[in-house]
Amino acid sequence: MSLFLATLLTGLFLALLGALLAWNDPRVSSIAKALPRSRRATYFFFGTGTVWFTWRISTLCEADLIFFKKPTLLIAAFAVLAALSFIYAPDFLAVRGLSILMLLAAKPLLYVAYMEWTHPQRLLMVTAVYIGLAAAIYLAAAPYQLRDLFDWLFQKPRRSCCLGLILLAYGLATASVAFTY
Repeated sequence: MSLFLATLLTGLFLALLGALLAWNDPRVSSIAKALPRSRRATYFFFGTGTVWFTWRISTLCEADLIFFKKPTLLIAAFAVLAALSFIYAPDFLAVRGLSILMLLAAKPLLYVAYMEWTHPQRLLMVTAVYIGLAAAIYLAAAPYQLRDLFDWLFQKPRRSCCLGLILLAYGLATASVAFTY
């Protein structure tokens, strides 16, 4: 992945999220409020995060594995743990899945921006990724907070519209910065 593509994708994602929030349609608020406990979202986000993390474990080299020669045991243990999570801890698993995806997506985004001192405009993308990382760590520990945030955000239409416009402007600025590299 190039710095151009990482910045463009981050900007477009933020702009799309901002446009959805600024649109202020009742369907958006109902989908957002249902997301934390949604079974479909759980299967999609947590399932995708599990597959991606399992793939990352499988590509580890021997130097990365401290106690094992091959990652087979780690893959099996994590797959069992993920399956047990679906069965015994399904509440807010979609939020944890989103957190996993954010944590895994941050590595390639930050990797391409590392040591790019000649492009200070990369910091728009990097700042958004670090805010996403902080939110992912927080929401993985307290996933019910996303439900409370959505309740507060959609309580008054002006709140979601204001946040949406901020995200839309930041996303468009980040996407446009990608063309300056």
